[in-house]
Amino acid sequence: MNRLLRSFGFFGLMSLAVAVPGSALAQRRPAGTRPGNHAQTPLRASAARPLPMASPSKEEVKTTSGEQFFIVASIDQQNSQLLLKRPTEVTVLVKVTPQTKYLSDTGKPITLGEFHAGDTVWAKILNGEKDPTVIEMRHGQMTVADLHRYYLDYPIIK
Repeated sequence: MNRLLRSFGFFGLMSLAVAVPGSALAQRRPAGTRPGNHAQTPLRASAARPLPMASPSKEEVKTTSGEQFFIVASIDQQNSQLLLKRPTEVTVLVKVTPQTKYLSDTGKPITLGEFHAGDTVWAKILNGEKDPTVIEMRHGQMTVADLHRYYLDYPIIK
């Protein structure tokens, strides 16, 4: 494949794919048109495949203790807000209160000032009427076993 790519280049290979009958690109091009034409035709119903949808339960994955895994995107101490990012790249703006507990990865109490953007945390969040509020947040990493348990649909093969 590397030899072909070097000898023909990317566009040369693409023109070969269009010229080969039965290739995916050749099937999309309407009959009687050249590859340079930009005429769009709908795909056949048999060729169209539905896109996989993420299950809504994967968005708010919680442990048995009610914790969710996040990456700290930013901290606004003046407004008592945190921007947290889920592993699915969805961000959540949460507020913190004076009653919020902060823990290190060993379980010792720490302050909000010891968290930084890029830290991985496990947080218990209370979804209130106005804003979600962090009840407890602790430093922590996601293990491979946790990743498989909460986000992937296939088991770990040992």
